[in-house]
Amino acid sequence: MNKTFQLPKQARIFKNWVNGQWVDAKEQATFSRQSPGHQQTVGQYPFSSEQDTVAAIKVARETFDHGQWADLSGIDRSKIIANIAQGIRDRADELALIECLESGKPISQAVDEMEWAAGLWDFAATMCRHIQGGANTNLGAEMTVMTIKEAVGVVGMITPWNFPLLIISQKLPFALAAGCTAVIKPSEMTPGTTLLLGEICQQAGVPDGVVNVLAGYGDPVGTTLSSHPDVDMITFTGSTQVGRMITKAAADTLKKVELELGGKNPQVVFADADLDVLVDAVVFGIFFNMGECCNSGSRIIIHESLKDAFIEKVVAHAKKMKFGDPLDPSVKMGAIINPQQCDKIMHYIEEGKSQGATLALGGKKLDTPEGIFIEPTIFTDVTPEMSIAKEEIFGPVLSIITFKENQEAVDIANSTEFGLSSGIWTKDLNIAMTASRKIKAGTVWVNNWMTGFPEVPFGGMKQSGLGRELGVNSVEEYLETKSILIKANPTAGNWTTGE
Repeated sequence: MNKTFQLPKQARIFKNWVNGQWVDAKEQATFSRQSPGHQQTVGQYPFSSEQDTVAAIKVARETFDHGQWADLSGIDRSKIIANIAQGIRDRADELALIECLESGKPISQAVDEMEWAAGLWDFAATMCRHIQGGANTNLGAEMTVMTIKEAVGVVGMITPWNFPLLIISQKLPFALAAGCTAVIKPSEMTPGTTLLLGEICQQAGVPDGVVNVLAGYGDPVGTTLSSHPDVDMITFTGSTQVGRMITKAAADTLKKVELELGGKNPQVVFADADLDVLVDAVVFGIFFNMGECCNSGSRIIIHESLKDAFIEKVVAHAKKMKFGDPLDPSVKMGAIINPQQCDKIMHYIEEGKSQGATLALGGKKLDTPEGIFIEPTIFTDVTPEMSIAKEEIFGPVLSIITFKENQEAVDIANSTEFGLSSGIWTKDLNIAMTASRKIKAGTVWVNNWMTGFPEVPFGGMKQSGLGRELGVNSVEEYLETKSILIKANPTAGNWTTGE
């Protein structure tokens, strides 16, 4: 990476994006964000209220009910969504710097994420032209039945702080492809790029009122979106705990709910695995984005015969990884998102030690003049019942668990409430096929980790979520099916007399 990014001299001032224009919160309240890597204020945002949220919902409702977006042809929506992809690419450096400063992630990763996000919009653009219904002409000579696909309506979108633009790009382009309108609440810790996305959408040709973005907190913005009767669907990415709360809030209006939630993802290393091949994937899997990732490969379940050699290799490889200032293009692991998350991670590290796990690497919070940093941390001698082995830490903490028999490995992999992602490392096709079927997870990577493509569905089993994002059926989440029964040559009947 040859580009140089600088810490800005003053904080950037943002506004909400509603009905095609920048607007302040109605009460003029604001909040700010300090960069976790530099502890300098980098953004100021509107502190949106329930009143702001209801107003944005009204705009999205009226735009859906009386606007033209859902009535455009698939080819017209496709062109506009493709323009948004280019708009993201055109402003990639600006967007990447905002994400780096707000989240603490390395700038090189943030730059890569802009292209990943744009690629999702590219894919969604193609989906616009594949929405179609069907017909049944086998119900009698006079009866024809059509099934048509209609946009679900107004979609409330609540997104997390760890991959701000990437995760909204797993939702918004597919909702737009279906013809929906949206009200979006990004995390209060990383709202900048999603707010700018509203402007990018308008510049690409999205009509005013279709995309609306509010900065603010879960209460009241998220709770209002989840419970308001004029919101037809809610899609949320975040913790399982908050996902439960959103489901309860949505229950009174029976709105459609799509959830992508937490994970405690295992990588199962069988006895025949090549350690030299997998060790880099393990280090990447746990320390990418500081471990603040629902797909983090936080559990290594390894055959006992490989334990010692693996620990030596993974510790040595992790020590090569540079961590520190997120604006340094050579850094692979940046700052922890905020002091509260740092405290949570350190609590789990202390629990791991007190419960008998062995600290093989790291385990300390760095005492630095600025920024919030935790050392890359690896635990060995972990057992499945330990908190570090079964609870989502959302930090750079790896737990290594051993097994003797293959079925035991599968049982350990399935021993948490989560079922988001998993990995299998083996040269044996029979083991790979058997284990991949038995492990309860929405994604199973075999001899790789965290590869992803827009064409592949993503989502969780068990308490890791409801529904699927991405893939060829991604737009279906934002569509309703309607049956239309048409009778030719209708004749008068008399039901009352049976004639």
